Amino acid sequence: MDLQEIIVAAGYAGLGAIIFSESGLLFGVFFPGDSLLFTAGFLASQGIFHIVPLVTVCFVAAVLGDSAGYAFGRRVGKRFFTRDDSVFFNRENVERARAFYDEHGGKTIVLARFIPGIRTLAPIIAGVGDMQYRAFLAYNVVGGFAWAVGITLLGYFLGASIPGIDRYLVPIIGVIIVASLIPAAWQIMRSRERRRKFTSQLTRTLRRLWHRP
Repeated sequence: MDLQEIIVAAGYAGLGAIIFSESGLLFGVFFPGDSLLFTAGFLASQGIFHIVPLVTVCFVAAVLGDSAGYAFGRRVGKRFFTRDDSVFFNRENVERARAFYDEHGGKTIVLARFIPGIRTLAPIIAGVGDMQYRAFLAYNVVGGFAWAVGITLLGYFLGASIPGIDRYLVPIIGVIIVASLIPAAWQIMRSRERRRKFTSQLTRTLRRLWHRP
């Protein structure tokens, strides 16, 4: 099944569950949120979904997912940073999210929506850092609207205005994915220490792959 078939099979409830999970649950880091929203918007332009309930479900799921992540972070507290790496948990991603949060503060809740991986961890970090919930919720609503509604409407309007755009859906999604990685790449490149760590990690990974039988 390709992404379009998965989205059609999932329906509104399934889409809401996926967006909720990616917004605040650890295993949500594996979900393709940006491409999923764009494709769902495109399918709405083709009459498969109704755009108003679609963006409503995605927006509400995004806000509730972030709130769930915040609650998890607040209750688990500092123990979250002492866990061992596992399938659903990578300490390096947590440290990246925490550094991003420390640098940008509340804006991280908005900016992180557009960064895969960081998107899932940012609300948890906010909870761990005891960010005031009223302030968190305000950033959460703004970020959830910009991400869930904005990307879905982008897919919808492009699908409705450009004939045959479905032929270019895969490269467009590729561009969206690359664009979503630009903020994280910028954060790495602007810091000498982060560049050093990134280069070191990349070198170790390439060496392991090169020597793998």
